[in-house]
Amino acid sequence: MTPARTSATVQKCNGVLWALIVVYAASRFLQVFPLVPMLAVVIRHVVPPALFALLHGARLYGLRGILVFVAVCLAVGNIFENLGVRTGFPFGHYYFTNVMGPKFLIVPVFLGLAYVGVAYLSWTLARIILREAQSTPSGSRLVTLPLFASCIMVSWDLSMDPIWSTIVRAWIWLNGGRYFGVPLSNFAGWFLTVFAFYQLFALYLRARPTRAESSRPADTMPVSYWSLPVIFYAVCAAGNLLFLIPQPGQLAPVCDPAGAQWKVSTIVGACAFVSVCTMGSFSLFAWLQRRSPSDTRLGEVSASYATQ
Repeated sequence: MTPARTSATVQKCNGVLWALIVVYAASRFLQVFPLVPMLAVVIRHVVPPALFALLHGARLYGLRGILVFVAVCLAVGNIFENLGVRTGFPFGHYYFTNVMGPKFLIVPVFLGLAYVGVAYLSWTLARIILREAQSTPSGSRLVTLPLFASCIMVSWDLSMDPIWSTIVRAWIWLNGGRYFGVPLSNFAGWFLTVFAFYQLFALYLRARPTRAESSRPADTMPVSYWSLPVIFYAVCAAGNLLFLIPQPGQLAPVCDPAGAQWKVSTIVGACAFVSVCTMGSFSLFAWLQRRSPSDTRLGEVSASYATQ
């Protein structure tokens, strides 16, 4: 393929990735200002990030590599979620309502896609912040990278679980919980689940170098490549701030199954604060690291990349 055609292909791919970010951003507005059915909002929440993961990840890991990532996320996520609903381990006792649409076994199909999209964004931010861009994870990074990526993804759950469970009722915690109706065990379970599939993917990368790392090192990818997932993750964080817009009924209380009452305004305010402090901080760190001068030079455009 000629350099001109390669450049045009990359530009088209970037255009599609930007469009997916815009579609996702629109879904956050629709959640606050419900102009379409909730299922349509759910679809717009989870499908764009999943497609983003496929397109963006294929450029670095190759099609086979990103499909392995997707397969591991779906398999591990569904195993743990089905186990959680049936036994209460590792999240706590809960069940899913029909808000998120059709189910595979007893877990909504779109929940699995949510795992894929946000898991990929969190993994990529972890690579950027830790400057893990020149090679596949090795040594201590084989564990620290999955651990750090798990922290980034759990911060997303911290920022949104009370809204989707206690307010929206997409899933119900049978015994309520201290975190606005959500048990703290949920976040420990989330960490265990996402760490499991991140660790499996890291082991896969070590066993099989990615396509890009065998022919074009990851640190030669352009700034825009690393910027897009950071922007997407930041949009995820900013979306929770929209709930601060005054809405009818925000001062009314909602009850969890344990009988505890929570003000809607208190829940959305706390989630917005958590979003800024955790997701916002990770976004800022990644944004600065992607262009900071370092050994890995994440933000440099390689001449070889531009001419291949």
